[in-house]
Amino acid sequence: MNPAGWQAVPMNPAPAPLSDLPERSGRVLPPGFLFGVATAGFQVEGGFNGPGGPANNWATWERTGRVEPSGNAVGFWEHPEEALDRAAGLGCNSFRFGLEWARVEPREGQIDTGALERYGRIVDGCLERGMEPLVTLLHFTHPSWLGEEFWLRADSPDRFLGWVELAVGALAGRVRHWVTLNEINVLAFGSWLLGVFPPGRRLAFGDHAVATDNLLAAHVVGYDAIHRARPDAVVTTNNGCASAYDLDRLLTDLLMARSLGVEREDLDRWIGDRRAGHAAALPPPAGRGGIERLVREGLSALSPYGRRRGGARDRSPRRAVDAVYASAYERTLDAVGLDYYDPMVGRHLRAPGHRTAGGRSWPPARALWDDVPEPGGLSRWLRTQQALSPGVPLWVVENGLCNRVRNGRSYPRLDGWDRPRYLREHLAATVAAVDSGVPVAGYWHWSLVDNYEWGSYEPRFGLFGVDRHRGESGYRWMETDALGADAAGTYRRIIAGLRDGDRSVLDAAP
Repeated sequence: MNPAGWQAVPMNPAPAPLSDLPERSGRVLPPGFLFGVATAGFQVEGGFNGPGGPANNWATWERTGRVEPSGNAVGFWEHPEEALDRAAGLGCNSFRFGLEWARVEPREGQIDTGALERYGRIVDGCLERGMEPLVTLLHFTHPSWLGEEFWLRADSPDRFLGWVELAVGALAGRVRHWVTLNEINVLAFGSWLLGVFPPGRRLAFGDHAVATDNLLAAHVVGYDAIHRARPDAVVTTNNGCASAYDLDRLLTDLLMARSLGVEREDLDRWIGDRRAGHAAALPPPAGRGGIERLVREGLSALSPYGRRRGGARDRSPRRAVDAVYASAYERTLDAVGLDYYDPMVGRHLRAPGHRTAGGRSWPPARALWDDVPEPGGLSRWLRTQQALSPGVPLWVVENGLCNRVRNGRSYPRLDGWDRPRYLREHLAATVAAVDSGVPVAGYWHWSLVDNYEWGSYEPRFGLFGVDRHRGESGYRWMETDALGADAAGTYRRIIAGLRDGDRSVLDAAP
């Protein structure tokens, strides 16, 4: 018996050959499948944190030189048409972009209606090109006037609710698909444990728990508000996939507990069972087992949820639980959104001085361009999530490959991977999951174009590269990706082929 609903699904075996996958009456993907690209407002819009411009919670870091200034990014705010035309040219029927709270409310209580109207025109631009907008209401940033520690404030969920009601009131008639908050787990972890996002705190475990609780409560009140404005809305919050239960699946389980019949007084016991199942389903990667177990056990011991030694329970805030059980909806999640890169946390720690693209790296963590691609893991991750979320569609909200560009020089990845291969193999893994009965309803590649990756332009994820040393605006779009490959063409061919029922587009190029 498996009361927690887990299936033991090893993460390391290779996926089945495509020739062994069953045919599905000539159709590869379900009707209405959304193919898209993903962007984030602060990362592509430009114009933040400079003189006279809107300022967000990264403003002090940019102005003091702690991070590279975001500058004009890729000019999406001034010229969204180029991005929308390129996305539509790929055959996308969805486009993910974010609304920037700091742009719409640059000072407390002062609403820039022109900015809100411009976001409405971007929505219209998506629809005119046959793309369903997937709109993110908060992608790691908030107005600077709320302070860097905003998510520790008791009023943060209510403040966020006001922002949601403003944005949704303007756009709900034209937007059905929403992300409330992007990667709650990554935002909290990066801000209060790793210190790589403002406020830059490290190992502040208590504040990390408070922030996570407030962020999750904010999602619930935001979910309710969107459905009040548009009952047929499809709303999610997307986790960054992580093998440590308390950094990932815990959040989704809390949002789904009521719909799975979990009474409030049974929640901690149920969470404890789900945590144990998570550990069994995701065995540590070869050679990193000790580190993996240490991270998982440490986070579990500090978690405010689930049984622990002696049955004790932490007294950390549990506002998210209050919000979940007070909601008008049994399940405050319409799709399970996941961002799949490299979920195995033990692989992200490295000894200082380790080899990386372009030299040596001294921080004790792996750079984004050294993430380990594991397409077979995506298929198994999707199957595992389905087993835990019966009857709920799954969205791959982000999935992409990084390489490094430094001072205009593009460095190949040490493992030799490129984006065409990455696209073929990860979309093959998605198809394999669909063939096994997983209700995957959408895939958004991260990202359309190289952009500002949270303090630096060195990490590049775009299907289209950006030359930041040439062009009228100090940059120009490239026709290839940053590695010189035709990633956009590969994605275009895969989208067209899978819609026509042609699996051969997923085979290796001759």
